[in-house]
Amino acid sequence: MKITIVLGAFFPVPPIMGGAVEKIWFMLTQEFARRGHEVVVISRAMPQFPRQEILAGVKHFRVRGFNAPRSLIWLKLLDLIYSIRTMSVLPKVDIIVTNTFWLPLLLRNSKRGQIYVHATRYPKGQMRFYKKAARLQAPSHAVARAIAAEAPALAQRISVIPNPVPGSANATPSPPLAQREKIVLYVGRVHPEKGVHLLVDAFTKGARTVFADWKLVIVGPAEEKFGGGGEDYLVDLKHRAKDADGRVNFRGAIFDQPALEQEFRGAKLFVYPSLAERGETFGVAPLEAMAHGAAVLTSNLDCFRDFISDHETGFIFNHRVVNPVEALQEKMANVIVDPTLLSRVAEAGYRKSAEYSLTRVADQFLEDFNSLIRTSDAGRNNR
Repeated sequence: MKITIVLGAFFPVPPIMGGAVEKIWFMLTQEFARRGHEVVVISRAMPQFPRQEILAGVKHFRVRGFNAPRSLIWLKLLDLIYSIRTMSVLPKVDIIVTNTFWLPLLLRNSKRGQIYVHATRYPKGQMRFYKKAARLQAPSHAVARAIAAEAPALAQRISVIPNPVPGSANATPSPPLAQREKIVLYVGRVHPEKGVHLLVDAFTKGARTVFADWKLVIVGPAEEKFGGGGEDYLVDLKHRAKDADGRVNFRGAIFDQPALEQEFRGAKLFVYPSLAERGETFGVAPLEAMAHGAAVLTSNLDCFRDFISDHETGFIFNHRVVNPVEALQEKMANVIVDPTLLSRVAEAGYRKSAEYSLTRVADQFLEDFNSLIRTSDAGRNNR
């Protein structure tokens, strides 16, 4: 099978600047190539990478992209420019996977391959224009429902295939919770939509009582070019953390995978208080924390419910209440005082994460690709 993956304008591959989508497809494409498929990845060019190269059997084409702007209108314009540029290197294949906004429209009359739209964000009106797409693939059932509501005529073309959990670079098992430091961890973009301020406030308010012997570690970029909330937001977070007596540690971005794994493996509780009602589509970071044996607590977004059940495989707090800081603080306090509960849920979460292994998710994608090819072949034979 010939497969091309067109990634976005703002993050390169390999994912040296982060980017959950880039990280996911970097892994999946190598797995596809390992199984004998012909795979091309098109991504943002960077000075340190050649415009063309082969990595682990995957052919990479790189075209000039951009740093992510703050303006949504400007972002869409830059996405259009980038998508037009990708057309010049796009080969004729069986399947073209894209998560750019414009490429499904630019390819609507193309014979270069079947269009496979990877919906990495909640739909915002564009799905109904993707009538020429063979597949609208959602990473969670919540996103699938949103796509169907926006484009009911295309409902039969929707499939749900989750994101894979990144494989571990460490051959040794993660240490049990009892052997870990009392660390609450957050990994992700340091941006208001991720609710990082809720976590800092909740921890700080209990820093001298229930969290007196705990630390809070924040890992992720605040820089706007990496999708963060900017310097002003980081300064505000550090100001909020002043009453925690130096026990809130802002690590910054960690793009090195083994180093990032050490953060996951060292935490007892991972908290992901995202507020992105129309932005969060799956939650790779919580699943990755589960795979490294940490207990996970998230906000009540629908996309997390595919793999988190409250008090079973993880914990959920209601971020939609009048005082979400109080709700988060109460939930964190309730779970950390019960080591047996914390360990039981962490172990259940670890077992759940195995359902999202790279090989299992690759199986689902390849079967979906093959189903489209079989349907297309059958249609041609019946003409």
